[in-house]
Amino acid sequence: MAKKSPVSRPTKKTENEILFASSQAAKGWRDLVATRRNAMTDARDFLTRTPTAVTPANDRLRGELATVSYHGTTYDRWQHKPSLRDGARIWFFVDGQTVLLEDVHTAHPNETK
Repeated sequence: MAKKSPVSRPTKKTENEILFASSQAAKGWRDLVATRRNAMTDARDFLTRTPTAVTPANDRLRGELATVSYHGTTYDRWQHKPSLRDGARIWFFVDGQTVLLEDVHTAHPNETK
């Protein structure tokens, strides 16, 4: 019998793929999954299905933070709140059907206070 290993959730053709755009995003995601697993599962589902829907938990950032440059291309920067009860934030941008996680904050980021 083969060694046990996790089975990754495949995305449907209508869903977006989620990638880390930075090592900080990967670390922040891992830290939030460790402390807020259910909220992060819901966040992942939201980001794969409707990342640019404007909701109380998801909106474009404004002002100086409204855009991000990645590999020479400028994108709209979005912010997702895994929970409305705490300050954790996921900053991301969308390129076609790919959601790139730029930064994952375990607490409210100082830039938006």
